[in-house]
Amino acid sequence: MMNLLITGGAGFIGSNFIRQVIDRSEITKLVNLDSLTYAGNLENLDGIHGIHPRYVFEKVDLRDQAEVLRVVCQHDITHVVHLAAESHVDRSIAAPADFITTNINGTFHLLEACRTHWHCPSSRFLHVSTDEVYGSLGPTDPAFNETTSCAPNSPYSASKAASDMLVRSYHHTYGLPAVITRCSNNYGPYQFPEKLIPVVIQSVLNRQSIPVYGDGLNVRDWLHVGDHCQALWTVLTCGRVGEAYNIGGQNELTNLHLVRQICDVIDELNPSLGGNSRSLITFVTDRPGHDRRYAIDSSKIQRELGWKPAHTFEAGIHETVAWYLDHQNEAGLPAHG
Repeated sequence: MMNLLITGGAGFIGSNFIRQVIDRSEITKLVNLDSLTYAGNLENLDGIHGIHPRYVFEKVDLRDQAEVLRVVCQHDITHVVHLAAESHVDRSIAAPADFITTNINGTFHLLEACRTHWHCPSSRFLHVSTDEVYGSLGPTDPAFNETTSCAPNSPYSASKAASDMLVRSYHHTYGLPAVITRCSNNYGPYQFPEKLIPVVIQSVLNRQSIPVYGDGLNVRDWLHVGDHCQALWTVLTCGRVGEAYNIGGQNELTNLHLVRQICDVIDELNPSLGGNSRSLITFVTDRPGHDRRYAIDSSKIQRELGWKPAHTFEAGIHETVAWYLDHQNEAGLPAHG
């Protein structure tokens, strides 16, 4: 049985994770700790927030050490899924300070709270990280695996790599029962509209230019958020303490290919827009330090824990676009027109 703390539970991955696990019999209490910054939206949890008997919300900033400790102790937290983070690369380039204080200091405060409160070896601290900590790959380089050295290239990825190392150190120094996951790019419902896929969808619906950085040939591996959440639960409950697990969708695509595919799905689902949405694609100046390629080798989690992605990209992106078309006034999305 677990009293489960989710940090960042009002965000994209966090809200999807809560929806997926809230009714699992192992959970006695689920506490959502979120400071509700611009990317946190309690509407993402409609039907759960304020209604579900196992659910508790704590509006707390991870940078407030005393409040973080209070939450862990007051709710007798036994398990943590640490998702809360500043995560937008462009914002980290323009204003890196919040990434340092939230992603590094906030993680430190959470680790300290758990180290102070926990005395049971069955507790687990799952730190959710990103493939961006590994840096960039060349066109023919092998995919990142768990032994790949960290080589972050943006303030965001550097702050996540630093928090990874803090978590690792707390396991090796204090015996904290921690595990780390590093995922590829997520997509799916409830994603904040600053991210690439929602930006493309909103641009098409408003018949505005679709901005594509550089030549559009930067490669990312795309992972459906539902598959990611299933992997997180699997690692939380079955993963080996002290280990890291890569989680990927096995869908390497150039940004340009992705954008074109989204345009085609929207043209199929909403022909009233007039079609030919690809004509809206506009190439813009590349962002500084833009990593060329990410690729994830997730064979370890598949081999050890039996997880593998359930969504094909074609089905997943079709489902995702359809969700955004049906939810234009939800999750912070503006109505188009």
